[in-house]
Amino acid sequence: QSLLANEAWKARKSIEPGGLLKYVHGQEYHAFNPDVVNTVQRAVESGDYGVYKEYADLVNNRPAATLRDMFGLKQGISPISLDEVEPVENIFPRFDSAAMSLGALSPEAHEALAVAMNTLGGRSNSGEGGEDVARYGTVKRSKIKQVASGRFGVTPHYLSSAEVIQIKVAQGAKPGEGGQLPGGKVNDLIAELR
Repeated sequence: QSLLANEAWKARKSIEPGGLLKYVHGQEYHAFNPDVVNTVQRAVESGDYGVYKEYADLVNNRPAATLRDMFGLKQGISPISLDEVEPVENIFPRFDSAAMSLGALSPEAHEALAVAMNTLGGRSNSGEGGEDVARYGTVKRSKIKQVASGRFGVTPHYLSSAEVIQIKVAQGAKPGEGGQLPGGKVNDLIAELR
């Protein structure tokens, strides 16, 4: 048995790490590769439409990286009349923003998402980071409140300020198991909420 194991060890081939999960130059294509990230940052910082078009070309003409990339619009179809399109007032209430915790986002960015979604008639999601009590009942309130195992700061006031309560039954990161905020990001507001 040890002879077989020894021969197998000698015959082994080195395993290339590839780049399936982590970008490695010259390996598998990644949608968020350095060219894409750098170009979108240059477009946003400069406001230059030409640079935005470079970014759009990198994204719109990329190799298939997701299932969505394998779909295309049907060609040769007559457009429907605008009279048949649902009014925007009926569509916006179905919009939700993703759950992003206060702390992962600055208070200003977290509030801006809530204001934008509330103004449209949609819903923003508090994420697990909680929400400042001062936002309840205002246009800055996140209508979706997240509750997860180990979630700190869940109070009756927090829950009653929600239109939707999102309960995470089996989440990946729990306090102490990753996903924690770096200490430098914890300020008085975040410490109070958590």
